[in-house]
Amino acid sequence: METASFLNNSGIALTEANRPNEAIPLFRRALFMEPENPLLWLNLGIAQQRTGDYDEALNSFQRAVFIEDDLADAWVSMGLIYYELERFELSEECYHSALIRNDNSPKVWNNLGVLYFTEGSFEEARHCFEEAVSLSPLYYDALYNLRDSCRELQDYRAAAEFERILSCSQGACRRDRSF
Repeated sequence: METASFLNNSGIALTEANRPNEAIPLFRRALFMEPENPLLWLNLGIAQQRTGDYDEALNSFQRAVFIEDDLADAWVSMGLIYYELERFELSEECYHSALIRNDNSPKVWNNLGVLYFTEGSFEEARHCFEEAVSLSPLYYDALYNLRDSCRELQDYRAAAEFERILSCSQGACRRDRSF
């Protein structure tokens, strides 16, 4: 028997396999069974976002947060869409909404930092990237972005330190050993 959970899991697998057009009907069938399930709306939105259907994706994410306002992933996903559409104020609002619900997410801090960096607010960007790195010390994207923010702020000593950390995270700091 087909359950909403089975359809959701199948839809997630298809979305992750870069087959979102095949996933969308599965999420819709699952939503027919459980129309008030916010995770189904979230997953439908992610699949729609991957197809480039931003309007429908935003509708799905908004439905998810209408049902469960604390669903930080839906707020982040809306922020990403607004960022891609260069609607930066709305993107910032969504990222802040996500942080209100989960301020321990390095991904949200990094995304907000990227937004600030794009807008030329390098101090704010640096703060966000530092938060992301404090939560996940080896988060490559945040370290990379933090390095670039330091360069923009002409803090070359800090930029060099982050460059060293980035190099080490890629294995460039290994020392040759003789046995």
